[in-house]
Amino acid sequence: MNNESRVKKSLLNAKINMAFYFLMLFISFFSRKIFLEKLGADFIGLTGTLQNILGFLNLAELGIGTAVSFALYKPIQQGSKEEISAIISVFGYYYRVIGLIILSIAICVGLFIPFIFQNTIFNFGIIYFAFFSFLLSSLIGYFINYRQILLSADQKNYVVIAYFQTANVVKIIIQLLVAIRFSNLYAWVAIELLFGILHAVILNWKINQTYPWLKTDVCRGKIIRSEYPQIIIKTKQILIHKFKDFLLEQSDQILIFAFVSLKMVAYYSNYVLVISKAARVFSVSLDGMWASVGNLVAENDFGKIEKVFWELLCIRYFIGGTIIFLVSQLIEPFIVLWLGNEYLLDKNVLILLLISSYISFTRGAVDMFNNAYGNYGDTWSAWAEAIICIIVTIIAARQWGLTGILLGKIASLIPIVVIWKPIYLYKKGFKTSMMKYWKNFLSNLLVFFVSCFAVISFTKVITISPQESFMNWVVYAIIISVSYLLLFTTLLYFFTNGAKTLVQRILNKI
Repeated sequence: MNNESRVKKSLLNAKINMAFYFLMLFISFFSRKIFLEKLGADFIGLTGTLQNILGFLNLAELGIGTAVSFALYKPIQQGSKEEISAIISVFGYYYRVIGLIILSIAICVGLFIPFIFQNTIFNFGIIYFAFFSFLLSSLIGYFINYRQILLSADQKNYVVIAYFQTANVVKIIIQLLVAIRFSNLYAWVAIELLFGILHAVILNWKINQTYPWLKTDVCRGKIIRSEYPQIIIKTKQILIHKFKDFLLEQSDQILIFAFVSLKMVAYYSNYVLVISKAARVFSVSLDGMWASVGNLVAENDFGKIEKVFWELLCIRYFIGGTIIFLVSQLIEPFIVLWLGNEYLLDKNVLILLLISSYISFTRGAVDMFNNAYGNYGDTWSAWAEAIICIIVTIIAARQWGLTGILLGKIASLIPIVVIWKPIYLYKKGFKTSMMKYWKNFLSNLLVFFVSCFAVISFTKVITISPQESFMNWVVYAIIISVSYLLLFTTLLYFFTNGAKTLVQRILNKI
């Protein structure tokens, strides 16, 4: 096995992520505008809804991928090639079975498409074509691409990113040309399917190059699967959490379609696109850290584990606070300049979206370490989170539409994600008192609010109107970004855990 350091691999993942991020940032916003103009908001809403329906079907994956990643950390650390090949063979068998299950369920769902989309402006030909094209692209991962899990567990996700994003860039460019020249919905979807197949072929070729010793056999995986009972045990625990995660993170568009409209799906997706792209500016460097944390925990050095935890927690609060503040101040004038006033959502929707996003951004460190320790036994919390979300959403969505959907999400996040998950990590993982955590949690919140209040007060004396032109928007963004970051980082350094050691680590690397 390659003995590259965790740091080296993490940095390489970060560099590849960052390079493709800036390329995709421009392409995403440019293409979104063209697709909305040439294909229509209803079609963009339709494709988003179909992909989320398939996302629900993919819950049949059962979390086996996560369980297998956990099982791979130790043999990767030990360099046991035979053990790695055996585990991935077992994984391949399970994935093939799951792929067949998803295909069967999808065919059944297809029978109900006329009822699900009975009030749309599209004929069922394009709806069915898009649904089964997206389905086939998804199934490729279960039958062909299952070996890429080794790249992720071995902190070589940059290989997947490099090939996937390159193909994605070419795909979007071709789709743009088709949309501008022909506005043909079938051709647009067909290109999506074609590049899904192309990506699978190229990725498998690269895996063979990266791990020439990797010998996987699905039939052998079926025979030896009983030798790895921990995979199924962890999978059963993860399943509930994955179902909950889908309800909270992936079902927004389905719920908006059900309670509001397809067009509102597209409008909401515009805001989500802006927030997600803003998040990527800061978080691309962290994408490769999941496997790194898993390998760190496998070493069982608590002093080092705790130090890294505080540093990652500091980074997450920095990311979350910065994103939320800047988006709150800049997203509405950007939407006006980018798409027009008619695409603006109600301010209450924006506030609730920012709250749920802040919780999602800041939870990352706790989730990383719970994952690394294999802490999935609290299945009751996933049930509680899902039930709270469903009940509040059904009640509130009927009354307030999109606002009610977001209220349901937040109502479930606070008691489980904000309060319980850190408790569970300290109880089952760190096995130590968590008073230091709560003090740091409150310190981070206070630093965030103080920074926001101070900079918002400062903006009242700025005479630049950001919605008048892109140049004004850029100047305004630079002024408030610099002001906020100077104040926020200073306060984080002096009043929160992890900031000082993180700064020292960065300086040492420089």
